[in-house]
Formats: sequence, structure tokens, C-alpha cells
Amino acid sequence: MTRFRRVLVSMAVPLLGLVGAVVAGSPAAAATDIRDQLEAAPGVTVLEEQPVAAPYRFFVLSITQPVDHLRPSAGTFQQRFTLLHRGTDRPTVLHTTGYNVPGYAFRSEPTRLVDGNQISVEQRYFTPSRPDPADWSKLTIWQAATDHHRLVAALKPIYSQKWISTGASKGGMTSIYHRRFYPSDVDGTVAYVAPQDVNNAEDSAYDRFFTKVGTAQCRAALDAVQVEALRRRAELVARYEAWAAANARTFTVVGSADRAFEFIVNGTTWAFWQYSLESDCVDVPAPTASSDDIWAWLDAIYGIDSNTDQGVNPYVPYYFQAAYQLGYPDVSLPHLAGLQHYRGQDRAQSYIPRDIVPRFQPFAMDDIDVWVKLFGRRLLFVYGQNDPWGAEPFRLGPGTRDSLSYTAAGYNHGSNISRLTPAESATATAAVQRWAGVSAPAALAPAAPSYIPSLDDRDPALDRRFNLR
Repeated sequence: MTRFRRVLVSMAVPLLGLVGAVVAGSPAAAATDIRDQLEAAPGVTVLEEQPVAAPYRFFVLSITQPVDHLRPSAGTFQQRFTLLHRGTDRPTVLHTTGYNVPGYAFRSEPTRLVDGNQISVEQRYFTPSRPDPADWSKLTIWQAATDHHRLVAALKPIYSQKWISTGASKGGMTSIYHRRFYPSDVDGTVAYVAPQDVNNAEDSAYDRFFTKVGTAQCRAALDAVQVEALRRRAELVARYEAWAAANARTFTVVGSADRAFEFIVNGTTWAFWQYSLESDCVDVPAPTASSDDIWAWLDAIYGIDSNTDQGVNPYVPYYFQAAYQLGYPDVSLPHLAGLQHYRGQDRAQSYIPRDIVPRFQPFAMDDIDVWVKLFGRRLLFVYGQNDPWGAEPFRLGPGTRDSLSYTAAGYNHGSNISRLTPAESATATAAVQRWAGVSAPAALAPAAPSYIPSLDDRDPALDRRFNLR
């Protein structure tokens, strides 16, 4: 994923209005309820407070952001975020999915490890955090990083302990971009399964990945079911069109049910390794399987709704970013060449309405790559061995300091610290806690359980829609 015209914009953007917040630790702060402190923060609006298990409190909020941080007078929009409040004496985790923000309380892995507060931010231009009208040229990694910078500046007077940023997949990428432009905003970053496609025109790493992942038997089974699905194109596309008509689904963005179907077939092997384990290969239909079984498998692995207008539209901001700066993986799929009608067209631009035309910026990811390798500090990367997004990872360099990178053996896009070997997990955990200025949470807060089902059973980081193939 990646490549974008370098944004070498280390300019200081005026933080208009970010003054006057109550300083944490002061007598006024100690005597003021956290909701009152939040409502007094510059630009922040408390939208609602939801019930949550003690000792936490959970808020849905928004902050006023300029559409263009270089021209603050040119208009604003409301950026949604949530807060899981643990205490102003605890560290704070700045979390993002890189997409929409989940509207419920949960704890990311770093939040659990440091027993901290968690601020979860919605990426600009994902609804409802979208200007109206939307100037898509302002959806850049620098503008989004500056959104995060202003949010941190608004809330640090309340949450004055150490800060850690985190995210998975596109959320991990977003956390790294924020650090590149505002390296001092947080004290460390944990980026899970975050790709870094420095040269978007050179994607052979993905092709090599698909010749080595799993067993030869599993790879052959996945290839065979793709071939068989395209051989049954007429039957399965007719089924797709009937399903779309019955479910009020349309194909204006991608172009047709036939094109949408081919793109689904293209992406099934990617989606399989992204979310499944090698043990799931036994469920791959054989070429002799019924069309019902093949259809059901395509739906389970990729999702037949994914390439409809209704499935694509919520993710147009991602596809725009991929076509504008992030880049997009291009997998050759030689075994399908003779069966594809739209070979070479399954790319980010195909999932964007035709009236939005991004002009790719090829040096943006070069800039990020150089920063990580020469100036990165306190970065932790975690990848999954069988996750295709890890084929082009962030790499540490000669100037990177106090940073770690691990790969979870045999695991997928849901990889995290807990999936590492015991020694690696212990080292990674110690680094995160050291960056956050804490020791083991149990020693600091024995009354707080290390596992809270109502907060820890959900996994918003593993975004099933992030197939992107």
C-alpha cells in the first residue's frame, strides 16, 4: 500500500483556540468532574455519555477541525472521537482504526497493558466526520495527522501523563504518519499489521508472498476455486444480479455486477490469508463443488456485498487515500489471466466515484519510510506471518532508536503482542509499559481486573471489510 508525493511539511500549524483548558493536577481539576473538564476543552463537544463498567466512564465527543489546517478560516467540520476514561493520573492511549470510530467502549491491547485511558479517533472524511461539501484534496496524511495533533493539544492539559498511540492495519499506518509529522505528541507507538508500500509501482513482494504462504496443497486449492468460479461466471453473475435486485444493491461505482464479481474472485485468496488460518484450508471448495457451495464460500471469505455501491461507499475515503498517497497492492494472479475480463483494473480507482479524481503523489510514502529509518523513536511493529499486508512492512533503519519489530508465526491480520512467543511478548509488553511510564498494571491498580469482558471481548481492529482486493 503506498506511495505518495512527499509531504515534507514540518510546519507548525497554529492551534487556534487551544488555550485555557484546566491543568490536570491543579486544585480546580481535582474538584471538577471529568465531563465538566471535557466540555471546557477548546473545540470539544460532549455528545453523550454511555454506561460502562466501573472504574471507567465512556464518552462520545466531537472536536471542531479546520478542513484545511493551512487555511483555518476556510471552513470547519466536526471530527468524532470517543473517550474511555480511567483517570487523569493514568497514561492515555490514542487509538484509531484509520476508518470510522466504533461507537461503543472497548480497550485496545496497549490500553489493557498500561491500564490507561483510551481516546479513539475517527479518520477525517469517514462519515459523519466529513466536511460538507467535501474537498477531497484535503484528505492527506498530513491533514489527518494535524487533526490528531490538535486533539492531543486540546486534551493533554487534562490527561497530562504519558501518551501511547496505536492502531491496526490502516490505523497503524495512521499512527505512524502522525508520529512523522508530530513526533513529540506521544511517547511511543504500537502499530499492528501496518503495510508500508514505499514504491507503488513495484509490488512483486506480494506475488512472492503468495508463492510461499501456507502449504503448496492449500495454495493450489485456493487457485483452483478461483479458476472454477470464473469458469462459472455466467451462472454466478446471474445469481449476483438476482441477489442485488432482491436486496436493493447497485453497481454504479464498480461498473457492473460482472466486474464486481470478477474483483471478488480476484480477492478471495488475499482475503483468505488475511483473516483465516492454514487449518481453514480444509473448507476451501473443490472445483467439483456445487455452485451453491462456491457462492457461499465467496460470500464468507470476501463478502458479496463488498463491491456493491452500498458496500463500497462507506470506504471511498480509504480508496481515495490509496489512489492519492497510500498506494494499492497489485497482484498478478497469472492463473486467472485467461479468464479475466478486466485484467489490471482491480485497483483503488475502480472503487471511487468517477467525479472524484485523485492525482497520485508518489513520494509521500518515501518520506515516511525515510523518517522511520532515520528518525523513528519508540516504535513497535507487530505483523502476522501469513498476512498478505505484511509482505511490504515498515522497516527499522540505522537511525531508528528504542524500537522493535516482530512477526507472529503462522498468524494473520489479527496479530498482536499476545500472539508472539512468550519472550517476545514479554519484551514488547515491557517496552510499551516503559514508554507509558508504568510497571505492570496489577501492581499499580490491584482493584482493576486485567480482563474485563464488556470491554475486551470485541475486536474492532480486525476490520472484516478491509479486504481491499
